[in-house]
Amino acid sequence: MRKIIFIGRSESGKTTLTQAMKGKKIKYHKTQYINHYDVIIDTPGEYAETKELAGALAVYGAEADVVGLLMSATEPFSLYPPNVCAQANREVVGIVTKCDHWAGDPEQAAEWLRLAGCKKIFMTSSFTGEGVTDIISYLKEEHETLPWEQAKAQYDNLGYGAGNSDEQMKVKGVVI
Repeated sequence: MRKIIFIGRSESGKTTLTQAMKGKKIKYHKTQYINHYDVIIDTPGEYAETKELAGALAVYGAEADVVGLLMSATEPFSLYPPNVCAQANREVVGIVTKCDHWAGDPEQAAEWLRLAGCKKIFMTSSFTGEGVTDIISYLKEEHETLPWEQAKAQYDNLGYGAGNSDEQMKVKGVVI
């Protein structure tokens, strides 16, 4: 699986999305330092908000295959300047979080990420699971089999007929 680094301002949903992708219970946890998991690098928002700490993002970004710029659907402004993705030497994707929030405007957040230079944008909600499996599937290497693909293959081998397609399966709590 390709490794992704999550970058975004404080409270944009980086740690919550990490919990959802790892199949953990969603609970508030303030990230105080860079957490380096198997395929996810979770960064504190202060690193993106403070120029003195921003250099650490470049250092840890070198360990990732994909850079994920996160923006909450509830953001009143964009942290990212136009075309900032052009400075990255890695693939950069946009991730809109909190799409299910009553005060959110996911389309505005997606537009800000497009202006930053993100070509691929994921709409997510860590609480409902929306878009989480899309990110996991996107990070999947060509030769890998994801857990729900294994379960579907086992079901199909039992001879009860074809199982649901990946789009029809609503898998939550997938462990990476």
